[in-house]
Amino acid sequence: MQARTSSPPPLKRSRRAASPTRLEDSNGHASGSAQPLQPLSLSILGVEPLDEFIKEIADFVHHMIKTRPDHPNGKVEVEAKIGVLRDRNTAQRLTLPVLVETILTPNGTESRFESNMSIQQHKHYNQLLNGLKTASSQPSHVGSVVDYSHLYLTDRFFSVDGNDRDKIRVTTNEKTGTVLECMRKIRLGDLNIYSPKRDADWRVSVNLEVPMAHPIGVSSFTRKKDRLSYSHEEFKIDLTQVTSTTSPNAPAQVLHELEIEIARPDFLLATALKRGDPNVPEHERSAFDELIRAFVNNARILVRNSSEGWQ
Repeated sequence: MQARTSSPPPLKRSRRAASPTRLEDSNGHASGSAQPLQPLSLSILGVEPLDEFIKEIADFVHHMIKTRPDHPNGKVEVEAKIGVLRDRNTAQRLTLPVLVETILTPNGTESRFESNMSIQQHKHYNQLLNGLKTASSQPSHVGSVVDYSHLYLTDRFFSVDGNDRDKIRVTTNEKTGTVLECMRKIRLGDLNIYSPKRDADWRVSVNLEVPMAHPIGVSSFTRKKDRLSYSHEEFKIDLTQVTSTTSPNAPAQVLHELEIEIARPDFLLATALKRGDPNVPEHERSAFDELIRAFVNNARILVRNSSEGWQ
């Protein structure tokens, strides 16, 4: 077997030079000075091992897209919600024998996901995101701008053929009364991510939003949304106070939610179609995984910047 001579040398990862350090042996005696650590190869094969966490989420989203129901006008929605995983039996936060962030096998635990947070946590995220918006508008800012809008929306839900689990959502601009969309959401799948070192967990959801004709009749319940919507590159982050009413005489329920969503469904589908295709340039066949990587990083950053105050 001939040795290969045309392969480039393994890539090196630079490392800051360390000052010589006085070392001691097991008896506490000095054993000389350490030399600065030289740049190390990414691995013995010269490449960095694949991040299985991000690939698992990318594979899940890609599978949901490829196997979605055939609705020509349907738009794929990929979002991550910040919340808490709770044990179904005790209602306490889920406890698992793991040390770090972990993707749970679907239906593998007796748990449920709650996206509701306290008003104090809502305020914490509002201040964080407003600070990013302000900083990104400064002349000295390096990087992409964070845009912002404040929306007042009303959702009305109508049952489909008497099926309360299958609904059409009609969304209107509360200020103008303009109907923004009439759609039916088809849930495709969820992945729950447990984060034992953090105050919050998160969930990745893939849905199909299908445009529908405006329904006739009376809505079964109404939801008002006071939404602070932030956009950054290919993503939007919505911080929403939701007020729901099921009937005129029923007390209103107020929830506070945070979610991040891939902003352009058409772009998402275009990158998914070219994923791994050897007939397109490398940057095109890897664009889907890069999009999911940035999506996951944004969700992780929001979770890691959570504070106490979950319900």
